[in-house]
Amino acid sequence: MTEFLGNSLFFGVGVSLIAYEVGLLLRRKFALAILNPLLIAICCVILFNKALNIPYDDYYEGAQYLSYLLTPATVALAVPLYRQLKLLKTHWLAILCGLGAGIIAGGLGILALSVLFGLDHQLYVTLLPKSVTTAIGMELSRELGGVVAITTAVIIVTGILGNVIGDFIFSIFRIKHPIAKGLALGNSAHAIGTAKAMELGEVEGAMSSLAIAVAGVLTVVSASVFAQFL
Repeated sequence: MTEFLGNSLFFGVGVSLIAYEVGLLLRRKFALAILNPLLIAICCVILFNKALNIPYDDYYEGAQYLSYLLTPATVALAVPLYRQLKLLKTHWLAILCGLGAGIIAGGLGILALSVLFGLDHQLYVTLLPKSVTTAIGMELSRELGGVVAITTAVIIVTGILGNVIGDFIFSIFRIKHPIAKGLALGNSAHAIGTAKAMELGEVEGAMSSLAIAVAGVLTVVSASVFAQFL
C-alpha cells in the first residue's frame, strides 16, 4: 500500500490539498492566529510521510505540479491592485519610500544578525531573499550562491510569522492606516502575508499585492549589493 501511494503521480498533490483543507477547517473552528493553514499543512504532510515511511522524493514527484501554480497565483494578485489604482496614484511617493525603507531595513537586519552569529557568506546570502516570493527567492538564492532549500524554508517561515503576528504588531505600534498595513505585510511576508492582508480589507490586499511585485524587483537589486558586505 505504501509503495503504491509513493509511486502514484497524484499522491503528492492529494496529500498536500487534504492537509491544507485540514488547516483551513482548524482555522475556521478555533479562529486562532497560530493555526495558520500552511503551517498546519506542512506539519500534516511531514507526519503523514513519516508515519508511512514515504521518501520525500516520492512525495515531491506529484507535489511538484502545485509549484507551477505559483506564477499565475502571483499574477492574479494584480486584480485587487487594479481596483485600487486611483489610491496608488495618489500615494505613490509614500508607497515607494515605505517599500524602499523596508527592504533596506531588512537587508541591514540580516547583515547584523549574520555578523552577530558568525555566519559565513553562503548562509548570509541564503537569508537575503527571505521576504520575497518563493519563485523569486529560489532563483535569487541560486544566483548569489546560497542554499536554495534553506532559502525556501526561510521564506515560508517568514511568511507564516508575518501572517500570525501581523495584527499584534499593528496593535503595539498603533498602525491603523490600511495602506501602511498592506505594504508592511506584503513587503515583509510576501504572498502568505498578502493572504492576511486580504482578510483585513481590499485596500490592504491591493497594497500588499503591490508590495510583493515592487519589493521583489528592489530585493533583486539590493541583495546583489548587500551580498558584497560579508
